[in-house]
Amino acid sequence: MKSLAQTLRPLDPADALPLYQQLQRALREAIDQRILGPEDALPSERHLAADLGVSRITVRKAIDGLTQEGLLVSRQGSGNFVCARIDKNFAKLTSFSEDMRSRGRSPHSEWLRKSEGTVSPEEAMKLALSPGSLVYRFHRLRYADNAPMALEYATVAASALPGLDAVDTSLYDALERAGNRPVRALQRLRALLLDEEQARLLHAKPGDAGLLVERLGYLRDGRAVELCQSFYRGDTYDFVAELSTG
Repeated sequence: MKSLAQTLRPLDPADALPLYQQLQRALREAIDQRILGPEDALPSERHLAADLGVSRITVRKAIDGLTQEGLLVSRQGSGNFVCARIDKNFAKLTSFSEDMRSRGRSPHSEWLRKSEGTVSPEEAMKLALSPGSLVYRFHRLRYADNAPMALEYATVAASALPGLDAVDTSLYDALERAGNRPVRALQRLRALLLDEEQARLLHAKPGDAGLLVERLGYLRDGRAVELCQSFYRGDTYDFVAELSTG
């Protein structure tokens, strides 16, 4: 059975492209061609360096770059793995954290902004709030393991939470503690091209394919409580819906 190093595009020290970038290209091609599949483990950095005849620093730089691109994920004590695409069931109302944990991934967030203010005209229309109503806004970069997966911009009616600081790691957990977790939602999916800021945060390139999901969450009594816009890299998420004739 061939080793991974034997299946990769050969590295050429005479090439103008640095060796670590050649290795990134070779690993990227192996992932694209399904030589390396989702959740496959890479050989250890020591073994890969020995098999390829390069330094461990070269291998580390290549893996770090692909991790930043979201193609690989480094798991403490386990090694480096190919990231799996995430299937998001459009018919099930779950939080990002719940989705990731159900797939064995470790979710965390980087706060970009947490603020309170008066509702905008668009928010007022979608949330059915009166002009001047108070809302809380939560802007986050969402991660699965160490890979950025989504940019999330959520607006919540202030009446649904005891305060801005009620949200620590999970918005839906905070809403549930307050007795105001949505029980149904309307979601819209739209294709787009990532702008410079979105691409930078998601470790993509400006103009790469992206997906925008807008969710409007409702309480049991029919009141809209949450408006959320999430931007995803088009190469990391598949949205799935189960259809029937009933």
